[in-house]
Amino acid sequence: MLDAASIANNIEHIRERIDRAAEHSLRNPDEIALVAVSKTFSAEAVRAAHGVGLRHFGENRVQEAESKRPEISDLVAIWHLIGHLQSNKVRRAVELFGRIDSLDSVALARKLNEAAAAQNKKLGVLIEVHLGEATKTGIAESDLAEVAEAAISLPYLDLLGLMTVPPYSEDPASARPYFQKLKKLHDDTASRIGRELRVLSMGMSHDFEVAIEEGATEIRVGTALFGKRSKQTTP
Repeated sequence: MLDAASIANNIEHIRERIDRAAEHSLRNPDEIALVAVSKTFSAEAVRAAHGVGLRHFGENRVQEAESKRPEISDLVAIWHLIGHLQSNKVRRAVELFGRIDSLDSVALARKLNEAAAAQNKKLGVLIEVHLGEATKTGIAESDLAEVAEAAISLPYLDLLGLMTVPPYSEDPASARPYFQKLKKLHDDTASRIGRELRVLSMGMSHDFEVAIEEGATEIRVGTALFGKRSKQTTP
């Protein structure tokens, strides 16, 4: 694991990349949130990143987040679940996370609302849309309207926006059509449901500059921040 100084140095470089991409697209870099994807990294790494200013952290699995939380329960942060959520883990997920960024069905929306109601908690959610291979998690474009309308009808859910993970490519530019598509879906969905959607979550360590150019308001960065994982995955 990288030490705190190395993580701080990496954050500085990531911020420089964000600033350049924002400048290139005539955007304010302060409008772009950085979610540190801490999956597979230790609680110690999370604490180090928090110590140099990061406040958003993303985990893929409920069980892994549970194992880390006792060591970092004192940190004030926004915890994002960015991986697929199984229905039998909904209650635990709502206890652990302030954001569920991988809503992918009406049924899951209803279960999340029920669990949030039991905890008297307003839960932020993003709808995950898959725009590439059918094997990706998330909903099909054709199901987006139904899930969005269900989410806004549920009193304990706060629909914030959309998220996607495009097919991986070594060439960051190859993700641009997917980011453009999600931006259009984001705007069309906001118009359809008659409310602002503040979050467009797209872009990872290797392609977030392209995502920012196409309108991302949140990027999810893991390896560029914490270093390579022992078993390489994205983001």
